[in-house]
Amino acid sequence: MILHVYFARRFLTSFLVLTLVLFSLVALIDLVDQAGDFSDLDVSFGRIVGLTLLKAPETVNEILPLIMILATIVLFVGLARSSELVATRAAGRSALRALIAPVVVALLIGGLAVTMLNPIVAGTSKRYSELSESYRTGGASTLSISGEGLWLRQGGADGQTVIRAWRSNADASTLYDVTFLSYAPGGGPVQRIAAESATLEAGGWVLSNVKLWPLQAGTNAEANAEYHTEYTIPTTLTLDRIRDSFGRPSAISIWSLPEFIAQLDQAGFSSRQHRVWFQSELARPLFLMSMVLVASAFTMRHTRFGGTGISVLAAVLLGFGLYFIRSFAQILGENGQIPIYLAAWAPPVAAVLLALGLLLHAEDG
Repeated sequence: MILHVYFARRFLTSFLVLTLVLFSLVALIDLVDQAGDFSDLDVSFGRIVGLTLLKAPETVNEILPLIMILATIVLFVGLARSSELVATRAAGRSALRALIAPVVVALLIGGLAVTMLNPIVAGTSKRYSELSESYRTGGASTLSISGEGLWLRQGGADGQTVIRAWRSNADASTLYDVTFLSYAPGGGPVQRIAAESATLEAGGWVLSNVKLWPLQAGTNAEANAEYHTEYTIPTTLTLDRIRDSFGRPSAISIWSLPEFIAQLDQAGFSSRQHRVWFQSELARPLFLMSMVLVASAFTMRHTRFGGTGISVLAAVLLGFGLYFIRSFAQILGENGQIPIYLAAWAPPVAAVLLALGLLLHAEDG
């Protein structure tokens, strides 16, 4: 038990140090990118630093498998150079038993990443999107989905416009039974528009069967209402920006994701991408465990045998390959090419089995 605690402490220390180093590196690189992106806008350096700190957790969350591989390599290469690994095997501990502590720590880190880091990343990435959009256009464009339909807000120099629709087509390009409520900059509502449908085209919303009410003070809105067969409302929104407002599953806490998926289905959107993401997040601890097993399969050897650098490189490359296969499987699942559970759970399970095969081959031949 003492040996397990020792290995777990060494592995956790390596993981935390690497996380801190990579977080600093990612933040520094992103700070330079943010400064370049907002160089033409009147955005202070303090705000750019704030955006960088909001975006960095999402990047670190994405490279968590790489950190797990590097932490495992640091652990076992260090144990091999100090001959502690040799002493462990001489004491009768097999490779699989020596891996119990790192694997348990990896599973705990994976569980914390799903239950705690995921909501933090969801909150910071959502706040980052809102602030960056506000700095660029002067108003955030956000979308909210509830049991009362979907709500979309677009901003610009002319003020804010709140859009509510009862349902939409699958790709959010057409809204049905839709209402537009326009607000003056820093003031109250100035116009209300109701339409049977609204289709997003280049540069504007194209509305059909429209009724328009002016809402200026002292005006009889109903008496001055206008009817149009077709009406166009300018907008800076694009389909990609609308999808980013609600379509990025990483911007939604895993605790809120099941309810959000139900609301997407009710509103008429496709929730397949969110379902795949939800299952992939649940499978993340298993995938992080597989990264530990893969890295250990190449580094649990004494350094005097030579080839340590090649083994480390092979472990990193195999880890990248498994990560690519996992991402590719998720894309296939989102596109409906393979079942959702297969897309989310097959890569982690296959990675674990592959790593165990390599370990058993190296241990028993």
